[in-house]
Amino acid sequence: MKSARPITAKVPTKAPTGIAGFDDITGGGLPHGRTTLLEGGPGSGKTIFALQFLVCGAQECNEPGVFVAFEEAPQRILANAAGFGWKLAELQKKKLFFLDAQPKPDLIQSGNFDLGGMLAMLGALIEELGARRIVFDALDIILALLPNHAAKRREIYRLHSWLLARDLTAIITSKAGGDATTSVSQQAVGFMQFMVDCAVILNHGVVQGVSQRNLRVQKYRGSSFDENESPFLIGVSGLEVDATRTQGRLNAKVSNERVSSGVARLDTMLGGGYYRGASVLITGFPGTAKTTLGGAFAQAACRRGERTLFVSFDSDSNEVVRDLASVGIRLGRYLKSGHLRMVSARTITGSAETYLVRIKTLATEHDARCLVIDPMSTWSKSGNESSAHGVAERLTDWSKANGITLVCTSLLDEISRPADGGSSLQISTLADTWIQLSYLMQAGERNRGLSIIKSRGTAHSNQVRELVLSDEGVTLTDTYTAAGEVLMGTLRWEKESAERVASEVKEVAARLKRVQLDAEEAELEVRVKSLQVELQAKQVEKALLVRTTQSRKRELTRGRTHMKELRGADMPTARK
Repeated sequence: MKSARPITAKVPTKAPTGIAGFDDITGGGLPHGRTTLLEGGPGSGKTIFALQFLVCGAQECNEPGVFVAFEEAPQRILANAAGFGWKLAELQKKKLFFLDAQPKPDLIQSGNFDLGGMLAMLGALIEELGARRIVFDALDIILALLPNHAAKRREIYRLHSWLLARDLTAIITSKAGGDATTSVSQQAVGFMQFMVDCAVILNHGVVQGVSQRNLRVQKYRGSSFDENESPFLIGVSGLEVDATRTQGRLNAKVSNERVSSGVARLDTMLGGGYYRGASVLITGFPGTAKTTLGGAFAQAACRRGERTLFVSFDSDSNEVVRDLASVGIRLGRYLKSGHLRMVSARTITGSAETYLVRIKTLATEHDARCLVIDPMSTWSKSGNESSAHGVAERLTDWSKANGITLVCTSLLDEISRPADGGSSLQISTLADTWIQLSYLMQAGERNRGLSIIKSRGTAHSNQVRELVLSDEGVTLTDTYTAAGEVLMGTLRWEKESAERVASEVKEVAARLKRVQLDAEEAELEVRVKSLQVELQAKQVEKALLVRTTQSRKRELTRGRTHMKELRGADMPTARK
């Protein structure tokens, strides 16, 4: 008896789809040489997904493809896809073929047919074209015409066997109900999910008036994949999926380089400025100068020659440029030079995912190294509450992966809401540096205060500084305290003035004291000189007295000696 040969497992290769993000969550694309079922409701993007898959194969993988249309005429499909820039007319000449397989009216009436003839024709066409990819769009349309479930299942098996025999990478699209995960078993082709190697479900719904799209890979034989829903949208170049970070993209490069915030004293508080590629969050109530700090950062980046994108959700770009010029931040020159690009986000409508994809596209087109979003809290408006935090997280990850320094602002009341408040972005946990702006009411004045809540990886000041806006620019003042209270505005000015006057008084008193000491010193010097003269006179007088006394003594001694001599000479004469 011959021993059984061991079965060698073949690891399936991947066929790229060309859909940004989708190839990331599947680890490379759809299973090569196998069949994928693509389900979704009306308007969910099934046909666009399938077309993009064929275009990628023809343009990037040198794999010609065939599109079999059961529901809509190829001419209409091509017209609808003309806006994506795929150059389908050129691809049709050698690498793409569109087959109109819409059922004829007499076929609909008879209800008795099979796919054998069409598959035979497709076989000859595939050989001639050398096709490696194929799409059956809206297969459920033709299967619905068959009389019973047995006939439908027979034709599905026929198609599945035909695809396996030719080692084609195939997509079969099919309609799904409102909830694809629960309606699959109710559909006539529900059992196809058990036959195919990969199944993808597309969903399209409206949440509080805002359109939301997402997809989920339900199964993928022989490969790991992201099992969670991933939001996507239909952009200018087709489907764009916002995938979460995968293992290969987790460790973004970090830099120790510092970039200026645009405010010199803030750079000092931060130990040298922001880190290159860091995410910075600036929070505060309206009017606390969030936009001003964002504009200061943009101006500093442009001065360094770095291309910068400024996205404003509150105001028109021209208004932002005008308003910032009043505090010495002049961005007009950099708009003209091309270093700065300003976009009014009021022109972007749709979900938070739409904002994210649009901003990423603009930043990539501009080759931006710095990005300012003012304010990001707009993303948490109605209809986006559930997805806003995920969008902010993906933007932060994307900016870090691309080495882009991100500065975003947010309303303080949006940040301070509880986690279950529904609309909180909760992006404070994502930011590397968190700067908080606030108001301080003192002596009938409203003054701005700045404090650094956190700054990862660097020592930073824990003091509250007053933020001062003037024609000369933006600056931070020194901290003044009295009885444990930080002084700002007029109170700070009064304290500064009092300290300045006290300093001047001390200086004048010191000068007077110096003059007085100089006079006393001069007086003492005169007295010392007078005493020295008097001393010298006394010394001379003493010396003269000593000399006189000594002279008189000598004279007296000489006189006595002389007298003795005289007396001695007279005495012998007297004896005679």
